[in-house]
Amino acid sequence: MGIARVSVSLFATIAVIAAMLAGATIWLLLTDPVTVADAVNQGGVSPLISELADALFAAFRGLLRYL
Repeated sequence: MGIARVSVSLFATIAVIAAMLAGATIWLLLTDPVTVADAVNQGGVSPLISELADALFAAFRGLLRYL
């Protein structure tokens, strides 16, 4: 396996993770704007990260339930 294949696979993995995080952030902004506003206002990212993790986990659980 050449370095070109590894780099393409790595890039694809990073792109998929970035797209998932972007989608979850937009979903969180639309469904729970109070948490996002509080996180931005207070400068803390803990609640935002926690809500993002919950949204991604719920999506993953729904996907597994579907399959």
